[in-house]
Amino acid sequence: MLTLASKLKREDGGKTGRASGASDSTHRISIRDRLLTKEVAELEANLPNEGYYQSGRFQFEINVPEAYNMVPPKVRCLTRIWHPNITENGEICLSLLREHSIDGTGWAPTRTLKDVVWGLNSLFTDLLNFDDPLNIDAAEHHLKDKEDFRTKVQDYIKRYAR
Repeated sequence: MLTLASKLKREDGGKTGRASGASDSTHRISIRDRLLTKEVAELEANLPNEGYYQSGRFQFEINVPEAYNMVPPKVRCLTRIWHPNITENGEICLSLLREHSIDGTGWAPTRTLKDVVWGLNSLFTDLLNFDDPLNIDAAEHHLKDKEDFRTKVQDYIKRYAR
């Protein structure tokens, strides 16, 4: 996904909007792609590195639908992890990725990929509230024995996230 900006730039002759010439209609960049180009550039900021997961490197797959930004992207963790809000299969429980939410914290057209990245980052730094865990075993483990939880997280990082 981070190559989207350079791909669009190559296809567009380095200009924003449309390329000049007879092939204008074939080189139009959709509003979605313009949004993504801008947002991908914003994603290159450094994120804080703290918490239980600070030494790990985690990969995520972000699928941006054609109806973006009216509908949220689909996000999956590709790195195996021991986390209360991420299953070992990569499913993620993050309220802002919900298309509809009762509490109003779900997706809105004003949200961006940067919000998604910051939301994912908060899953790794703010381990305080597990009201709605996806991985119940990991949440219970954290509540019962925080030190053993930390040990298991570090074991996963050594195995899968280096």
